[in-house]
Amino acid sequence: MAAVQRDFRPGTDELIVKIDSYLAAARAGLREEDLALVERLVGCLHELVIQTSQASAADRAQVRAAVHYLVPRREAQRHLPLRSLANAQRVVNRVALNLGRPDLLVEPSAEHPVR
Repeated sequence: MAAVQRDFRPGTDELIVKIDSYLAAARAGLREEDLALVERLVGCLHELVIQTSQASAADRAQVRAAVHYLVPRREAQRHLPLRSLANAQRVVNRVALNLGRPDLLVEPSAEHPVR
């Protein structure tokens, strides 16, 4: 079976792995309502990472910053560091809007309203 060739810039796969690792840790350690929001944020970030894999450095930097905002940089930590999900939601939504993707907005929920 032939390998699938992808034209992603270096770093794209690393961001996807980082997001997926965070989601796996969240599934093991978060309450259901927090997990639902994390899953929606991760879905948006996945799409933005892929969409910007061939975009300008400025666009890729916005997405990378959003990933790093949600996902802690220190992956050696045993516990799941949880920043304010409402703040992460605002950051991710701002990046989605900046990149012209209002279809990817993560809608607020009763548990995590965006003010």
